[in-house]
Amino acid sequence: MACTGLLLRAYGQSGVRLLLWSGLCFAGLTVNNALLAVDYLIFPDIDLFVLRNLAALVAVTLLLYGLIWETE
Repeated sequence: MACTGLLLRAYGQSGVRLLLWSGLCFAGLTVNNALLAVDYLIFPDIDLFVLRNLAALVAVTLLLYGLIWETE
């Protein structure tokens, strides 16, 4: 979560688009980790495997989009 904040803050200051996509990726990975904690600690009987992997897929897809299609 700290990396997300730092990356998005750096994007706000510099405007470099790769920082935006990296920050969004880390935000998605933060959601993935939060769902992991909820899955194992709060609701151990409910399987959130698909939801966790969907969050990770979206996060990595955002970073991949930023790396491939964003050029300066």
